[in-house]
Amino acid sequence: MGRRSLLFTLLTLVCVILPHGSTVKCQPLYTSSRWIVNESGERVKLACVNWVAHLDAVVAEGLSKQPVDVISKGIRAMGFNCVRLTWPLWLVTNDSLASLTVRQSFQNLGLLESIAGIQTNNPSVIDLTLLQAYQVVVRSLGDNNVMVVLDNHVTQPEWCCSNFDGSGFFGDRYFDPDLWITGLTKMAATFSATTNVVGMSLRNELRGPKQNVKDWYRYMSKGAEAVHAANPNVLVILSGLNYDKDLSFLRNQQVKLSFEGKLVFEMHWYAFTDGPAWESGNVNQVCGQVAGNVMRMSGFLLEQGWPLFVSEFGVDLRGSNENDNRYLNCFMAVAAEHDLDWAYWTLVGSYYIREGVIGRNEYYGLLTWDWSQVRNTSFLQRISALQLPFRGPGFSEARSFKVIFHPLTGLCVVRKSLLDPLMLGPCSRTEHWRYTPQKILTIKGTYFCLQADQVGKPAQLGIICNGPNSKWEMISDSKMHLSSTASDGSTVCLDVDSNNVLVTNTCKCLSRDRTCDPGSQWFKLVDSTRSSISTKLTLPASDSDSDMADKSFSSM
Repeated sequence: MGRRSLLFTLLTLVCVILPHGSTVKCQPLYTSSRWIVNESGERVKLACVNWVAHLDAVVAEGLSKQPVDVISKGIRAMGFNCVRLTWPLWLVTNDSLASLTVRQSFQNLGLLESIAGIQTNNPSVIDLTLLQAYQVVVRSLGDNNVMVVLDNHVTQPEWCCSNFDGSGFFGDRYFDPDLWITGLTKMAATFSATTNVVGMSLRNELRGPKQNVKDWYRYMSKGAEAVHAANPNVLVILSGLNYDKDLSFLRNQQVKLSFEGKLVFEMHWYAFTDGPAWESGNVNQVCGQVAGNVMRMSGFLLEQGWPLFVSEFGVDLRGSNENDNRYLNCFMAVAAEHDLDWAYWTLVGSYYIREGVIGRNEYYGLLTWDWSQVRNTSFLQRISALQLPFRGPGFSEARSFKVIFHPLTGLCVVRKSLLDPLMLGPCSRTEHWRYTPQKILTIKGTYFCLQADQVGKPAQLGIICNGPNSKWEMISDSKMHLSSTASDGSTVCLDVDSNNVLVTNTCKCLSRDRTCDPGSQWFKLVDSTRSSISTKLTLPASDSDSDMADKSFSSM
C-alpha cells in the first residue's frame, strides 16, 4: 500500500488546529437554511463515519485491535471530519451497567481475548468505567481534529434493529420516554464542555407497530428541548419513522421548538431498503423511482430550508454484492447533486461480539477484520469527492457552474490541455461547465463546447456549437445518460473507456433489461461555486501525515 494511498483532503473549517499535543477546539455549529455552518456563517459539511459503541460490551469497537489514538488518526487520514459515535441509553440510566469497568464488562461476556487485546493496545482504559472509556474515545477524536455526533442508537446494549425488539418506539417495553429524556439530558450535560461534540442524534431508527406521528411530535420535541437545555451548543438531530426512511409528515407541519438555528433531520438509505430491486430490476428505472421516493419522503426538507443528514449509508465492501454496487452508483449521484451531509456505516472491521458471534467480521466496515488496513481503498478514493462541499455559505469562490460528475468512479470531467482528450479526474480540477437552455455543454468563459464524434471515439471540444452533435439530452429513467448525435447520425451516449478517457458509445440499458449495468454511462450535472480546493479547507499532505496514515492502518 503506497505511503499516500490513504491520504485524502480533510475539512478543518470547524476546528482550530492547536499546537501538537493540545486538544482540538471546535466552534459550535448552527444551521442556516439547509446548511450547517460555523460561527462565521461558513458551511461545514459533515463527512462522517459511524463508530459502533452500543453493543453488548458497551465499549467502542476495535480497542482490542488498535490503540484508540491510532484509530482516531486513521479516521482523519481517511478524510473524515467527524464520527457518529453510537451509545445505548443504559450507559447513563442503568446503574448496574454504568458502574461496570471495561474489564468487568468483557468478563461478564466471556471475552477473555478482548481483555488481553485491550490490555495490550489500550491499557489505560481497561479499568475505567464504561462511560469513562467512552469519554476517552471522544477525547481522542478531539485530539485528532475529528468532530463527534453522539447517537442514541438503542436502549439496552444490542444489535439494532427489528420491529419487535421492544426498543422501536415510545412506549415499547424497553423504550420509556421519561427514561430516554433523562438519558439524553445526562449525556448532553456530560459532554457540555467537550468542544468537539457538535451534535446529538436523539434516537436511531424509530419503528414498529406503535409508531405514530402524534407521539413523534410529542416526544421528539421534548427530547430536543431537553438536549438543548443541557447543552445549547450542540446540533439537535431528529430521525424519522419506519427505520428513518420517512419524514414526509413534516411536509405540512414542522416540529415546534423554543430555539432556532440548531435543528437537523436525519435519514438512512441502504440498498436493502428496497430488497433485491437493484439487482432484479432495470437499474435506470430503479434509480429513478427510488431516488424520487427518497426526495419525496425526506429530501423535500432541503427545499424547505432544513439541513438533512444521511446518517447511515453503506455497502458490502468486498465488491461482490451486485445489489449494493448498483445502489451505490445511484446514491453517489444523489449525494453529489444535493451536496448532502452524510455518515458512512461503518468504520468497524470486526466486533467483540455481535448477535452471539465472537469476533464477527463486518463486510460493510472500512477496516479489515484486524483493524490494521483499509478494506477497500478504491472505495475511499471514490467517496473522497463527497467529503468536500461543492457549494454553500462561504464557498462563493466562483459564479455558479456545473460539474460533470461520474458516480461510478467519484471523478469529474477534466482536461489537461486542448491537445489532450477529455478525461475523468479529481473533481478539484474540474472544468467549469455551463448547460445552456439549448442543452449545450460549454466551458464557461470560452467558446468551447462538448461534441460527439463517432461511436467508440473520444468526445471532443469544438467551437461550432449549433449542430446536433453539440446537443446533449439527459435521458433514461435515471436522468443520467447524456445523449447526443454522432457525426454519422447515430444516437450515442457519453461513456468512459478503460483509461478514463471520455468517449461516446451506443447508449446501453435504456430498455427494461435487468442484466444490464449502465454505471459507466451515468453522469450527473452538479451545481458548484467552489473554484478549487482552497487552502483553508485542507491540511497539507506532509511527510508526517504520510507517516500517520502508515501507522494508522497498515500491517502491524
